Order: sequence, then structure tokens, then C-alpha cells
Amino acid sequence: MIIYEPPKAPNKIPLIDISDFYSNDLEKQKSIAWELHKAARETGFFYVEGHKVPLALMDAQLDLAKKYFSQPDDVKMECYSKNWEIVRGYEPIAAQVLDEGSPADLKEGFVIGNDLSPSHPYVSKKVPNCGPNQWPHSPTGFKEQYNEYLHHVTGLAKDLIEILALSLNLPRDYFAEGLDEPMIFSRLLHYPEQLNHGEKNQLGAGAHTDWGMLTVLLQDDIGGLEVQNAAGDWLTAPPIPGTFVVNLGEMIKVLTNGLYHSNMHRVLNNNSGRSRYSCPTFFDPDYFYEVSCVSTCMPKDNNPDYQPTTVGKHIAYMYSKTYGL
Repeated sequence: MIIYEPPKAPNKIPLIDISDFYSNDLEKQKSIAWELHKAARETGFFYVEGHKVPLALMDAQLDLAKKYFSQPDDVKMECYSKNWEIVRGYEPIAAQVLDEGSPADLKEGFVIGNDLSPSHPYVSKKVPNCGPNQWPHSPTGFKEQYNEYLHHVTGLAKDLIEILALSLNLPRDYFAEGLDEPMIFSRLLHYPEQLNHGEKNQLGAGAHTDWGMLTVLLQDDIGGLEVQNAAGDWLTAPPIPGTFVVNLGEMIKVLTNGLYHSNMHRVLNNNSGRSRYSCPTFFDPDYFYEVSCVSTCMPKDNNPDYQPTTVGKHIAYMYSKTYGL
């Protein structure tokens, strides 16, 4: 006789090879979607390999971060984000508080988004946080490198959203309507070495969930990312060369009526003796795209736990909470 024991939450973050997604074999595509389905219900996080983003471009993006953040503060402050009409540009150390009630995060960043001209309809209509990026004059080639990287990561994010649709037994193009003008925000981040510094509960990045649909993270070889699993235990997310770490944001709860998780994560203080660099890219559908429970997750009474919202409302809430705007 086998005594029943409840299943345990996973003790590591799964690695998903998505290379077969680029084949014409639907069954192989569904097999990848099933792996995502399991990860989404357990950790809300997974590694991705077998993608189409060139390794050299990933390395160049981290090198760009090293070059940018090594500059003097007065040079970086030439693109200070608070001097810009929308949230773009340089964010000094302690500009963010991701864990409400805790001290500010021990990191600095540079943020870009959809680089929209004044003639773009969303800019002329004054859609919140839509407009041009700030671009630094140095290091040389900053804009070109970041744009090339973002082009490839945007392609990966769209692929992942198709896999996400398949994982919910939906057509792979289910979310296509919201992807013509996706909302994209990307950050270069620098976590300086911290040796016994910081106030109580002050981390590199405080515990938080992301608020959108999905995040694609490029991290260097230092490590420090920690993820909370379904049982409430904290797991490390050690760097795996050539991979991205992908996580689902709060919007996924609305889409799946809570079936898929948006799990807490944080970055431990950096005491490696070296600077830590990463580049998270937050990817959401169009600002006006309605987010509501999909048919395959709708309860029998047609009364889901989460009310419909829009991408824009989620983003507005996040900026209000994080920046006090």
C-alpha cells in the first residue's frame, strides 16, 4: 500500500526549451505549452532556452549596462527621468520602493519604452506615459544597441504570448489584437556591491510582483534573484547561460481567474565583490486592450473573481504606487 502524501510545491524554477515552437508540428508546440502551463500554476517563473535572440546580442546588452553605469553621476543625470515628461531615462540609486513599507531599493536604472514621436496618435491624444525616449550621448551606440536588443526581445515576448494562449487551450493568435501596438518598458539595472549596508529589510530589489502580462529578464552571472513558490518558500534563480528568466505579472490572474500565478520575487543585496547587471523587459498588450477572464477559465456561473480592466489601468496603478505620481 502506498500512503497518500500531498504533492509538494517545486523547489526549483523549471527550464523550458521552446525551440520546437518554431517547427510546424502542432503537437510539439502544445507540448511546450503544457510545460508553460505547469510552470504558470506552480512558480509563475521559468527559464527559456531555444529562443531566437542571438547570444552575442545578449552579451552586448549586459556590456552596454556596464559601460553606461560606470560613467560619472553628473553624466548619467543628464537624462534624469524626473526631468522628462514621461518616465524614461536615468533613475538614481534608491529611486524605487518595490516592497511598500521597506527602505528604497539599492539599485540604479535606465528605462526606455515605446519610442513614439509627437505625431503618433497616442502621443497627440495624451495617452499616459506615451512619447519619446531619452537617449544618452554616451556610451557610443547606446540607442542602436538597445533598439536592436529590444527588437529581438519583443519578438520573443510575442512568441511567448502565443505559447501562453496555447497553454490555455486557446488559438495561438488569441491575443493578436493587442499586439499591434504593445506596451513595452525595458530597464538596464545596476546593483552595486553592498557590504553590510542598508537599513532593515533593504534589498537590491524589494519583494514584489510584476503588474503586467509578462516580463523577460536578462541577468548576468552574479545571481541574486529569488522567487517565492506556491508554498511560500523562497527559491534562488541562478543564472543559466543563454537563457532568459520569464515571469507572469498580476494581469495574468485576471485572464485566468487566478489559475496562473504572479509570484513574489526579490533581489538579494549584492555582496559578490562585483557589480550586478540585468535587463528586465516588461511586455503588455496595447494600452486600451481589455483584460478579462478567457473562456477556458470562466467559472460555471460566468462570474469570475477579477473584474475586467485594461492594460492602461494596470500601468497607471503601478506608477502611482511606485513613484507616487
